[in-house]
Amino acid sequence: MSRARTAAALTAPLALALAATLAPATSSAAPAAPSDAAGATARALGLGSGEQLIQRTVGRTPDGVTHTRYDRRVDGLRVVGADIVVHSDAKGAVQRTTWGRGRAVALSDKTPKVSAAAAQATARATATGLAGTPTVSSELVIHNGDAGPRLAHEVVVKGIRTDQTPTALHVAVDAKTGAVLESWDTVTPGTGNGIHVGNVTVGTSGSAPSFQMVDALGHRTTDLKGATTGAGTVLTDADDVWGNGTMSDRASVGVDAQFGAQKTYDYFLTTFGRKGIWDTGKGAPSRVHYGNAYDNAFWDGTQMTYGDGAGNANPLTSLDVSGHEMTHGVTENTAGLAYRAESGGLNEATSDIFGTMVEFYAASPVDAGDYLIGEELGSAPFRYMDKPSKDGRSPDCYSSKVGRLNVHYSSGPLNHWFYLASEGSGAKSVGGVSYNSPTCTSKAVVGAGRDVAAKVWYSTLTNELTSRSGYADAREGAIRQAKAIYGKGSAQCSSVAAAFDGIAVPAGTQTCSN
Repeated sequence: MSRARTAAALTAPLALALAATLAPATSSAAPAAPSDAAGATARALGLGSGEQLIQRTVGRTPDGVTHTRYDRRVDGLRVVGADIVVHSDAKGAVQRTTWGRGRAVALSDKTPKVSAAAAQATARATATGLAGTPTVSSELVIHNGDAGPRLAHEVVVKGIRTDQTPTALHVAVDAKTGAVLESWDTVTPGTGNGIHVGNVTVGTSGSAPSFQMVDALGHRTTDLKGATTGAGTVLTDADDVWGNGTMSDRASVGVDAQFGAQKTYDYFLTTFGRKGIWDTGKGAPSRVHYGNAYDNAFWDGTQMTYGDGAGNANPLTSLDVSGHEMTHGVTENTAGLAYRAESGGLNEATSDIFGTMVEFYAASPVDAGDYLIGEELGSAPFRYMDKPSKDGRSPDCYSSKVGRLNVHYSSGPLNHWFYLASEGSGAKSVGGVSYNSPTCTSKAVVGAGRDVAAKVWYSTLTNELTSRSGYADAREGAIRQAKAIYGKGSAQCSSVAAAFDGIAVPAGTQTCSN
């Protein structure tokens, strides 16, 4: 029987099986092998006989359009950075195709001159600052990066950094020249100092004297007891009354983590009909008490992990950290935005956007929703969505230089877009918090509400963007999806477009009237 308890023990279980509301898009897990339909689509798109499409997800929008996402292979080689989305009408006819990094990816010469061992050595040298000996693996791929398609070894270096953060660094090494083409990490860490969520309801299971912090969907929270590897031990309790709200009881941090995971799942389910990170109805595991005084939290592709912060006294289990990090999992399983350049900024901002929305959704009396990221973690927020430049490093406006910044700062313009599309520009108070959002054109923007902005962005993420999308793609896709959800000429679409004007993303082909 699932129960709900925290430091002050509440009795009602979480409503984890809530019915999904009408959503702007739904997506579903797809087979990991070419299907007959994928083959037919490949032929319809005029791809060569050696090219295959691997269906990944399918989304549908209220205008009757189906958005099918595919990965690509050429003569058996996986193509990195060439995922595509095929948009079909209600009768199955292809309307358009979103090509990630261009259409042509085939290579005439697929014989490597650089060995896998040499590429692994290069990648290992690139992965600096590791403690101990990493594990290294590689795969021969076609890497479709800034310079176009290249035969490459994609090397993955897995290890633990000296600050205790794990890494899964992907390094693309040119298989002809040995040069490093690109690198990105699939472990996405956050920042902060920790918080408790107070008296809340969490789902558990079992019976006296051994209740477990595992709910019916598989959200489970384990105690690593200071380790940096392993699954940890599932938290248990004799009477289903968990923690005491302080670090003296190890379960207090577990309550925060379990609550954050369940609220994130509930938000995506009730708002978009998405059944968790993988859209399979499976809950995400969380590990707490990671490392020694580890002042961070991270998503590693399979689970959430939280450190206990400075002096092991400030756990990083706040709602916005939980929602932020688990949204990295949603992004990984939809658009797959690469964690580098402009796509990395969009990835990071997406996590800020939905971390913010989870915070509003949870309506916690001790951590109310706002447009400040990490405001409860220290003396000042570490990101401001109304005016990102207030952190001293994030730009308010888009420019061609944005992609050169660290992804935590190149996220600034999209965070600013979300605030403008939600609340509009100028001075105002929302939930008792004062904001004053400028625009990059000095032209006022009227917001459409955060629920509208979030629905448009989720639909853009799942149905329009590819792994190497940038700000121009974000603008085009968001305006398309605003029209799909709310109609041409709608006030909602006008707000979405005006907010992109407000952050200085140049206009493309899409308008709210065409």
